[in-house]
Parts: sequence; structure tokens; C-alpha cells
Amino acid sequence: MRAFKAVGGEPIFIARGEGARLFDEDGNGYVDYVLSWGPLLAGHAHPRIVDAIREAAASGTSFGAPTVRESVLAEKVRALVPSIRKLRFVNSGTEATQSALRVARGFTGRERIVKFEGCFHGATDALLVRAGSGVETLGLPDSPGVPKAVAALTTVLPYNDPAAVKDHFRGSLGRETAAAIVEPVVGNMGVLLPRPGFLETVREETRRAGALFICDEVMTGFRVARGGAQQRFGIEPDLTCLGKVIGGGLPVGAYGGREDVMGQVAPDGPIYQAGTLSGNPLAMAAGSAMLDLVSQPGFVESVERRTEDLCARIREELRRAGVAARVNQIGSMWTCFFAPGEVYDYPTAKKSDLARFGKLHRAMLERGVYLPASQFETAFLSSTHGPQEIDQTVLAFRSALAGLA
Repeated sequence: MRAFKAVGGEPIFIARGEGARLFDEDGNGYVDYVLSWGPLLAGHAHPRIVDAIREAAASGTSFGAPTVRESVLAEKVRALVPSIRKLRFVNSGTEATQSALRVARGFTGRERIVKFEGCFHGATDALLVRAGSGVETLGLPDSPGVPKAVAALTTVLPYNDPAAVKDHFRGSLGRETAAAIVEPVVGNMGVLLPRPGFLETVREETRRAGALFICDEVMTGFRVARGGAQQRFGIEPDLTCLGKVIGGGLPVGAYGGREDVMGQVAPDGPIYQAGTLSGNPLAMAAGSAMLDLVSQPGFVESVERRTEDLCARIREELRRAGVAARVNQIGSMWTCFFAPGEVYDYPTAKKSDLARFGKLHRAMLERGVYLPASQFETAFLSSTHGPQEIDQTVLAFRSALAGLA
């Protein structure tokens, strides 16, 4: 996506960010809806986060040893996501999902993993099978370099299909499955919302089969609700993967959940996972400041209201222009699909007109609005996107649509 290969044109090189806006090396300003692919819920260079990083850096950048800041941030995460009773910090969402799979396999003694079509869980070999995000953007069915033996242990089921979930977990492969991992709201095929009963079925069938339910909330954590998608949809996973927002813009991830499962992670148990920079003080400080903001009454809700307003106005512009498109939105996440009907799974997302999206992206960039450079990525709002940014975006959208006929 950084290379703009899916939309054409040349990528812009960023000089700095301020609030809801980016400025490139040529001095051009843009309303930013990428927000570093999601973590900047408080916008660019939020003063409280910058101050926290500066204070932490003055005492040292990395120790490879425990710090109080890890415990402070861990308690804030646990307060917001009660299903996480014990957790381990890592350096990225990819590390979080990779580690969660290892824990699930070690805990259950099984090797097979279930993922869902179009969901992206980082560049982990076992999960680069029918993945969304950059893999889908470039039209790659899988990735060279992933051993066939590894891919063979991954079963891919259709997203939003409860019957397929039941068929798998009640069949012979269900008894070989260590875990099902899912983006509760897909963010890496663009925004796809779960239909009623889907997530509940995944929860019920994994429990019935003795498998674990892993909720990948790297993208949805603190964006679709203060307690993530699991709070919004009333589900309790066995393990949760987090990233993005809990680092406030710095590299971070975390995985955690049931105490008996996480109790198998070394040094308490035999399942190994470690990283020199995991829990580094800069990321812990930034994440702690970010979650303080998230915890403020009305903070998450106000960003969602602005996102709803923007999407409602974009839908109206599409209607006026007579352009067939679908705007999916939840929390502060949204995607405009140039698709003929409802978009709720991999096949319906794949019906999108990629050439038309590319034209829109270039036209919006010319008008000072920076969208994700892929039809299959999510756009985000921050707490710093106000009426001025939304008005500018809607006017740019109206002008851009005129050139799509």
C-alpha cells in the first residue's frame, strides 16, 4: 500500500504529522484517514503522548528487563478488556497473533488452525492463506516462501457463515483444531461487519470442540468500543491479540486471555516466547498515555459520532452522483466499496471496482485528502478530526465523484 501499486501514481513522502493532518516533503497538507494504519486514535503528535515518550526516553530507551511501566499499562488494558486476565507484551500485531497460535497449539496439544477468508493477521506463515490486506491488494493468492506443510495445517472458512463453522468443528477436523482466529470486524478487506450469530457460533463451536477462540483485535481494539469488539458484540474469547492503539503510535502488541492458558507461557510454563524490545519503556509510556485518553468518558463515543456523520454525508454524495457504492462503518473505522451491493464477506468485497477506487484515491489526494491506497484497507478517524476536516473531505469527495462518471 505504501508503494501505491493498487491505485497508481507516486507515493507521497511524509515530513510530519499534526493532529488530523499530514504534511509531505513538498509542503503539501492532507487530511489523514490512514493514521499510521490505525494506532493514532488521538491524532498525530498528541501532546500528552509526546510528553510521555520524552519523559521515558530521558531515563533510557531499552533495558531488556522488567519495568514498572509494563505493569501500569497491563492493568489499564485489563481494566478495559476484562477477558484478558493475564497478558504478554510484544512488538507488533504480527508477533501477537503468531504467539497466540503457539500458545493455543501448546495448550491444546493440537496443530490445526482455523482462519476466515479475507482476514489478515499479520505476516505469519500459518496465516498467509487466503489473507486480505496487502496480499489481496497485489492479487497474491498466498505468499511464496510459506512451506506447504505449514499451509496444510490451516483451514480457511468463509467469514459470516455460521453453518460452515458448525460443519468444521462437528467434523473430524474439528477434533484436530487448536484454535479459530478471527477479526471480529474485518479491517483488512476493508470494513466488514459480523452478521448476527456469526461470532456467537464461533464462540460456541470452539468451546464444544475443545479448541480456543482467538479474537484478533489489533485493529478493532478501542476503536469499535472502549472494550473492543468483544464488548460491543458481547463475546468472551479465550485469547485476545492487541496492537496499534495500545502503543499510541509506537511499535507494540500484546496477547492475553484466560489465566490457565496464559499460565503455560514461560517462565510459568513450557511454551516459549520472548523478545528483547518487548515491553520497552517508550512504547509502554506512549500506550499508557493513549489508554488514559481512551478511558475518558465520551472520548471513544465522540470519535464514533464524527465517523457516522462523515459516512452519512459521503453516502448522500454517492446517492446524488448516482454512483454505485457501499459505505461500511463501525466505531471510528470505515470503507467506501465501489461494489454493486452489500459487502459482508470475501466474495462480495471482491466484486469491487478497483479501477474506480484508484481514480477516487488519486482525485482525493489532489484535493488534500489522504485515503488508504487500497480498496481492501480501512480508513480511520481520530479525536482531532473535527468539522473543518469533515467538511473538506465531503467537498473533495463531491468534486472527485464528478470525475468518476
